[in-house]
Amino acid sequence: MKKNLDRPWFYRAVALVLAILLAIYINWNQQGFFPQGKKSVTMTTATTTETIKVPLQVSVDTDKYYVTGYPDKVSVTLKGANALVTSIINTRNFRAFIDLSNLKPGSHQVKIQLNGMSSQVKATLQPKLVKVNIQKRKSQTFPVQIEYNKSAIAKNYMVGTPKSSPRLVRVTGAQGEVNQIDHIRAKAVLTKGQATTYSREVILTAVDSKNRQLNVVIDPLTANISIPIYLPHKSVKIKLKTSNEDRNKKYSINADKNTVTLYGTKNSLKTVKELPVDVNLKSITSNTEKTIPLVLPKGIKESDPKEIKVNIEVLQSSHKKSD
Repeated sequence: MKKNLDRPWFYRAVALVLAILLAIYINWNQQGFFPQGKKSVTMTTATTTETIKVPLQVSVDTDKYYVTGYPDKVSVTLKGANALVTSIINTRNFRAFIDLSNLKPGSHQVKIQLNGMSSQVKATLQPKLVKVNIQKRKSQTFPVQIEYNKSAIAKNYMVGTPKSSPRLVRVTGAQGEVNQIDHIRAKAVLTKGQATTYSREVILTAVDSKNRQLNVVIDPLTANISIPIYLPHKSVKIKLKTSNEDRNKKYSINADKNTVTLYGTKNSLKTVKELPVDVNLKSITSNTEKTIPLVLPKGIKESDPKEIKVNIEVLQSSHKKSD
């Protein structure tokens, strides 16, 4: 053994083995082959960058002022330790806001601020500044006005009085905007040839005299509207007429309805004074009840009812045979 230690090749061999072991160790570390504990520490302490959207809050006396112009949300870019950034995104224990409490009515450019953000994370806002318009707040009640395309109504049909529920709504906004309101519009979109009553829930909008939509809050925002659409109609008496009766018999005839409602054009309805109904007595030899469909005059589209029931009672013969 002592002889081997004195030989140069022995030291060369040992040096080679140590060099190989050192190379393996370095390569192992560079590729991330850490023990489980060291890998976890490295992951949590690594730096990351994430961007999220957060609501923009406004600090102002909302009972007195109304603010417009600012975005609903802003972008916040977070840069820091992976674990800390992830925790902030999950908890959202911070807020982005603009402080308008010391500003007077008018246009202002203000800085967006962050509150509750960890000092160990770098936070960048986009945008950093916003332009706002502060005006005195005003609330007022307006009636709902229903608008629709009259040319869409089917020919010969009539339109009743449109109704809205609710009839009145409360509008809140900047004084300048509320003062411009001409009416609160509930727009009904009718199909071409609309021949039935229109009933829908529609969104309300506030418009000025030039039909431009205004930036105000309407409460409630929707209304249920109804536009009655119907054919002209009128009620007339039913006149029973018999045919094919047996001259040797007498009959008593009664209908379950005395009047009928007819629907049609105005001109057609003007010419109808009563509705004749033919009761055919052919082969009727005993008491009978017949259902008779109503025959409508020209220009009449429909009726209510569409048919009537007629009770036919056969009485004694009107002539006796001679012996």
